[in-house]
Amino acid sequence: MASAPLVPLVRPLAGLGRDDRLLAGGKAASLGELLRAGVQVPAGCVVTTIAFEDTMRAIDPERSIARAISALDADDHAAVSRVTGGIRERVAAAPLSGELGAAISAGYRELGTGAPVAVRSSATGEDAADASFAGLQDTFLWVRGGDEVVDRVRGCWASLYNVESVTYRLRRGLEEGTMAMGVVIQRMVDARCSGVAFTRSPTSGDRSVISIEASWGLGSAVVSGEVTPDTWVVSKVTGEILRRRVSSKLRQHRPDPSGRGVVDEEVPSHLRDQPCLSDEEVQALARVARRVERHYGSSQDIEWAVARDVALPGGLLLLQSRPETVWSNREAGPVAAPLARAFDHVVTLLGSQPTTREPGGGGAAAGGGPA
Repeated sequence: MASAPLVPLVRPLAGLGRDDRLLAGGKAASLGELLRAGVQVPAGCVVTTIAFEDTMRAIDPERSIARAISALDADDHAAVSRVTGGIRERVAAAPLSGELGAAISAGYRELGTGAPVAVRSSATGEDAADASFAGLQDTFLWVRGGDEVVDRVRGCWASLYNVESVTYRLRRGLEEGTMAMGVVIQRMVDARCSGVAFTRSPTSGDRSVISIEASWGLGSAVVSGEVTPDTWVVSKVTGEILRRRVSSKLRQHRPDPSGRGVVDEEVPSHLRDQPCLSDEEVQALARVARRVERHYGSSQDIEWAVARDVALPGGLLLLQSRPETVWSNREAGPVAAPLARAFDHVVTLLGSQPTTREPGGGGAAAGGGPA
C-alpha cells in the first residue's frame, strides 16, 4: 500500500513536536519540541516511521519478524542473539523504494552539499517517561555522502533488533507489532566540549539544583563512560555554582581527519586538567536547562554540545532532552497505603516501632533514628 501523500517520508525537524512520537519516534519528536521552545538544535530532518513500516512490509509481508520475537524467552540469550542476528541482516540489506531513496537524498542535500551528519535512531518507545530504551539502538556520527547516509538509515532500522533492545522489550512485555523506527539525519557539531545536564541531582534527587557533566570533544566519550567528566552543581534559585570538580580528562572523541567517522584520541596535555567550561558558560547552560524543564513541566536529562570557536550562547546546541526517570519513577508510587482516617497513619507508624529498649533507657532511635 502506498504511503499517504499528505505525510511525507522525510520531514524537517522544525514543525515536529512531542505529539509526533508515533510518526517520528521519540528522539525526533523531542528535538522538534526543543525547537518550539526556542532552543538551538542542529539542523536536521527525520525519516519517518512510515518509511520504516513501508520497507518492513516489503521484506516481511507476513509479519513473521514480530511473531518470531514475541515467541522468544528474554532469558534465553543464545536464542535471542540467533534470531535477532538474522533479522538485522535482513533489514540492513532491505532495498529502498525509489521514492524513499530520493526523499532521503533530498533531505540530506538540504543540510549542505557533502555535510557531515549524525544518523540517529528514533524509536517510537524511545525517551518515553514510562518505557525508555534510549541508547539501545545505534547512532552513527560524522557520516558523509548520500549513499552512506542511506546505508546508515538502514543500520538504524536494523538496530531496533539489537539483542539489548529486544530483550528490554520482552522483559517489559511491550507489543512487538507496535514498534517502529524513525531516523534523524542531523548536521554534526564539531564540539569543543560536550556533556549532559540533569535538572535534578542524579545522586540525591534534589530538584533545587542542576547537575552538569562535561568533557572535551564529542559527547560520545561522556555517554559511553570512557572519560571522567568535569562536574558542576548549580542552584536553580540563585544561579550560584554550589560545587565543582575538575577531573583529569585523558581521552576525547574527535572527527576523523579523513572526514568520515570519529576517532578516540588523547587529550592534549595542557587541557587535561583544565575545566572545559568557564563559570559563565556553566551558568548559561544552567539557564537553558531550566528553560527546557519549564517548557516540559518535568525534570529533564539533556545532552548538549558547544561548537568549536563559537562563544556561548550562540555556540550552545542541545542534542536531546528526555524525561528524567530514575527519581521520578521512585516517586511514582504512593508512600503509604491509603487509610480511612489521617490519624490511622499515626497509629500505624507508632505500632511499627520496636518496643525493646536497650540498657540505659535509650530506645531504638537513641543513635539518631533509622538511617
